[in-house]
Amino acid sequence: MEKQRTIKKDAYLEGKGLYTGNKISLRFKPAPENTGIFFIRTDLEKKPSIKADLDSVILSSLSLRHTSIGNEEVKVHTVEHLMAVLYALGIDNLYIEINGDELPIGDGSGTIFYEVFSKAGIEEQSQNKQYCLIKEPIVVEEQKAKLLVFPSQDFKISYILDYNHPQIKTQFLELEFNRDNFEKEILPARTFCLEEEVDSLLKMGLGKGADYSNTLVIGKTGVINNKLRFDDEFVRHKILDLIGDISLLGMQIKGHFLGLRSGHSLNIKLLQKIKTQKDRYGLAGVVAKDISFKDTQLDQEEIKKILPHREPFLFVDKILKLEKGKYALGVKYLSEEDYFFKGHFPGRPIMPGVLIIEAMAQVGGVMMLSLPENRGKLAYFLACNNVKFRKTVLPGDELVLEVETTKLKSKTGAVKACAYVEGKLVAEAELMFALVEG
Repeated sequence: MEKQRTIKKDAYLEGKGLYTGNKISLRFKPAPENTGIFFIRTDLEKKPSIKADLDSVILSSLSLRHTSIGNEEVKVHTVEHLMAVLYALGIDNLYIEINGDELPIGDGSGTIFYEVFSKAGIEEQSQNKQYCLIKEPIVVEEQKAKLLVFPSQDFKISYILDYNHPQIKTQFLELEFNRDNFEKEILPARTFCLEEEVDSLLKMGLGKGADYSNTLVIGKTGVINNKLRFDDEFVRHKILDLIGDISLLGMQIKGHFLGLRSGHSLNIKLLQKIKTQKDRYGLAGVVAKDISFKDTQLDQEEIKKILPHREPFLFVDKILKLEKGKYALGVKYLSEEDYFFKGHFPGRPIMPGVLIIEAMAQVGGVMMLSLPENRGKLAYFLACNNVKFRKTVLPGDELVLEVETTKLKSKTGAVKACAYVEGKLVAEAELMFALVEG
């Protein structure tokens, strides 16, 4: 697991805001692990702080072509470029002292922030990062705009920019996200607007700090008084904005995003649905014991190095917590594609109780066989006692499997096993095993 990060030393930056035109100064300071990103308004009495997360987004600002966070009394505008850079650099914890209500625009890209953090240096901390893994496809739409995310083991973005303008037309870019790709392909891309939009933005009180050096203004024959850094710079900037908004989820994400003409409003709508899905599949309050991500975790490939089971009879997707020989917490993600649902029962699928027991037993097997003295052995099922099924388990459920040792000797083992869905007990049993040489 990757570790959380902050900066090594304080850093300073100043510049003017795009919309207000005000001169803004920022001071970035290291923050302890598990803090998150906080803006501190040093120009206001009591220096109120705002956490940069989804709950702080000011929804009414999204129609104004930027992302703002805060509340009725305290706000910070245009956070997306900075947040994209923090996400790309993997900076999880940071204090940002700011003496105004808008971030400086620099040249319209994320470069000024990237340069500041490169000089300050990045420091790894002791706690693991948190991840959000997309489990099911999610789609949001607004008129002709659409944004989707699909399950993936990596973070990937595919974006289609489709403008009815001769100098933009249709642009497409697909990006496998990593720091190098971000720095070379996305970071330098600048904000833009159409020439005919300028007057309306000014009438709305926006764009007071905009000029041809920090905003690509697109006229009938091309960019006015400036030059493109990429032939498709516009779609690249849309991806920069999307990454900045995604960062407000507060954790690294694994999913494939596909955007069509989407903007900040649609980005936030999708994040809200991702958060709902994460809460549904999340682990907070799922089991009685506290789940700490600092403990040993295993993915399915690592599980296969311990258990002899293989698809379609491997019922553990991940070990979330492991205390070798003592305790294990595993999970099985269920979908309509699982073979046993097709016949049990057609039209009303539920997971067979015997397979729930098998899943609990496999988690118990990982726990016992992970001990150095038991590696290479097999765990044979001897008996199951006091079995109780309390609720049905359905396609789409996240089956959390908790196993705790009650007895473990060189040749036998016994465990107390429980299965949960959304924090509710669905099955429990006492399981006994024989440990034999493989």
